Amino acid sequence: MFKSRILGAGHYVPERIVTNEELSQMMDTNNEWIVERTGIQERRWYTPGVDTVTNMSAKASRMAMERAKISPEEIDFIVFATITSDYFLPGAGVLLQRELGLTSIGALDIRNACSGFIYALSVADQFIKTGMYKKILVVGAEIQSSALDKSDEGRSSAVIFADGAGAVILGQSHSDQHGIMSTHLHADGSHAEELYCIAPSSSGKVRISQEMIDRGDFFLKMNGNAVFKHAVVRFMEVIKEALDHNGVTKEEIDLLVPHQANLRISQYIQQKLQLPDEKVFNNIMYLGNTTAGTIPIALSQAWEQGRLKEGDLVCLAAFGSGFAWASALLRW
Repeated sequence: MFKSRILGAGHYVPERIVTNEELSQMMDTNNEWIVERTGIQERRWYTPGVDTVTNMSAKASRMAMERAKISPEEIDFIVFATITSDYFLPGAGVLLQRELGLTSIGALDIRNACSGFIYALSVADQFIKTGMYKKILVVGAEIQSSALDKSDEGRSSAVIFADGAGAVILGQSHSDQHGIMSTHLHADGSHAEELYCIAPSSSGKVRISQEMIDRGDFFLKMNGNAVFKHAVVRFMEVIKEALDHNGVTKEEIDLLVPHQANLRISQYIQQKLQLPDEKVFNNIMYLGNTTAGTIPIALSQAWEQGRLKEGDLVCLAAFGSGFAWASALLRW
């Protein structure tokens, strides 16, 4: 059985920078309130008519391929994590395939929101392990800003979510010293309505109606307190699970890359694990929460900044809508 390894990572974020000051012009909020509760100082929002989930992910994918030193023709399969595909159907994977000119290879969509990228990485890892595919493009990308209620009522989520895309190339590892060691996936659907977007829905009389628009069914809804309380517990559980499964200790972690949900959550996890600042990567302060995009964007930026070195023990962890949570442990 083969082992899989991340060969390269890339990212793209929209050019438009939205500051806390700009948000305070839209809703009853201010910089101090946002920073205290989320740690976010600014975020990127897409420009309609310019940015799409497809073209952002294509730019991230091309960067990942360049860094992995492979050509597009070498990609055998695509696994795409997003809950904000450009079309209701078909999924984002085939649109990216077309954008990159990858004729006839398979494309799979993963809809696990904030934990979507680790779920996608786990799926791709299984394909590599069995030898079915040799090189897989794994993507996490979102445009969330168009689903935000930018009024006073929706401010608790509107100040958090943002747009962007990240991608990695997963390929066969030719060394036992490098690659994905394990992935761990969990979910609890009893909390689905704590963080969700109800429309468009296939279960109503129609998928889109004026009543849905009037009720705000197209806006993201989040119970922030419930999400926070569950997140800090599940993050710790799934990180410990990964460490225990592989017989390593928290002290051996070289870099923890958590889903960028909220800086307070990341700092809580860091404190519990007693990790110094240099062993935790955060970019939520200037990019916000890009849902499935956060971890691949962070991996790409961490590599750029020289914080990922060959042989490093890297832990990825995520929690979000579903509730669904996941972790992965790997040697870079």
